[in-house]
Amino acid sequence: MADVNRLVFAIQHFLLDQIKEGNLSEEQVESLEVATQCLEAAYGINTQDPDMVAKYQVGSNLLDIFNAQVGVEVESGFPTSSLHEPTLEDKDQAEALKNKGNDFMKVEKFSDALECYTQALKLDSKNAVYYCNRAAAYSKLNNHQQAIEDCNKALSIDPQYSKAYGRMGIAYTAQDDHESAVECYRKALELDPGNQSYMNNLEIAEQKLREQAAAAGFSMGPMGAGNFDLRSMLNNPAIMNMAQNFMTNPQMQQMMAQMMSGATQQPNGGSGGGGGGGSNGGSSSGGAPDGLSGLLQMGQQLAQQMQQQNPELVEQLKRQFKQSDNKPPGSGGNSGGSL
Repeated sequence: MADVNRLVFAIQHFLLDQIKEGNLSEEQVESLEVATQCLEAAYGINTQDPDMVAKYQVGSNLLDIFNAQVGVEVESGFPTSSLHEPTLEDKDQAEALKNKGNDFMKVEKFSDALECYTQALKLDSKNAVYYCNRAAAYSKLNNHQQAIEDCNKALSIDPQYSKAYGRMGIAYTAQDDHESAVECYRKALELDPGNQSYMNNLEIAEQKLREQAAAAGFSMGPMGAGNFDLRSMLNNPAIMNMAQNFMTNPQMQQMMAQMMSGATQQPNGGSGGGGGGGSNGGSSSGGAPDGLSGLLQMGQQLAQQMQQQNPELVEQLKRQFKQSDNKPPGSGGNSGGSL
């Protein structure tokens, strides 16, 4: 029973500390006072009794024990959400550490800056600026994934923090994930429309994305009508990955099964087999019209998925198809390489 009594003693002290902090309403304070009285009555523990203090008090308060157990600071340097509300003194110290970290950044002592921001976060883990600043330090140390995670932490605290989106865009660019970078810079510009740096970075990221698409084979070449390089398109990993995800969708698999079932059940020369009169070609009972409709529906859904996942790639395809359509008849096959 001794361990339970020590826990109850720690809970009572935690509740009393909450009351002393002065951040609670009168109703909340009254509720906590009632709770401590109930615990004292139920377990016979008086936190003011010197003998009980000597017998049950532990070295750390309950909140510190809890934070240590759940891991306030993991190996990556991320503090998890803490129940501890920083005091004014904590905030002042954290701000001083942030400013010290900024000074280290100016003289390119990025590891020292990182340590300062981490120490600031230990004191005040709910400050979006500290996470964003640490993201900048991580980026300078080529730890771009940690930078992205810190930016996401900042945005979870302040969703309107444009600088966090901007710095996350920089980290994605360093990882050659230009599609994600474009998305980040666009969100940053939505929040801060006049920021020239975001505009410039967005333009660069969009150009990189176009170059990436071109390098993957989306260019004018000697393959097919109008010089559209179909083979390169099929070899493009982005498109093939989207197509694979699309075809593994249970709804699409069911639609394919229905189409195949409808086609195999039509007898040769039957009402839906194309061997009958013209009236059969448009009959709702025939296999061909339903199959074509289903195929068109699948194509539309694939196009929608591509538009959602990679709009830049879709625009690249549209431009190439338009160029192919505008190609004069008979001019295909004589182009000298790709653009």
